[in-house]
Amino acid sequence: MKRIRGFFKRQGRRLAAAAVITACMLLLPVQALAANVQSSQIVTGTEKLIKDVTTWLMILAPIAAGMLIIYFCIRRSAADEMDQKKYNNRIIVAVVSCIGAVLGSATLNLILGYYS
Repeated sequence: MKRIRGFFKRQGRRLAAAAVITACMLLLPVQALAANVQSSQIVTGTEKLIKDVTTWLMILAPIAAGMLIIYFCIRRSAADEMDQKKYNNRIIVAVVSCIGAVLGSATLNLILGYYS
């Protein structure tokens, strides 16, 4: 306890200054003007980039999932009983991942469509 009291006595002015600065930062409003942000090149370029990436994801995700499913089916046909269960689970994961990727990119495309 004596150490803690001594610390607060020595650092009292610093703690008080930090408290005042924190209170000022929280209580005083700061205005930010962003008039032409939406028409800036960075925003429009980022928007186009996200649209292109989501479009390509909607195309490439089913292709990659289909190739993985074919690979897992070939491996399952040459596997023993324990490994067949493992490959069945991998096939299910590939299908669910494909559905998730396509739905996620379609949702992102839909959301961006409202803002452009």
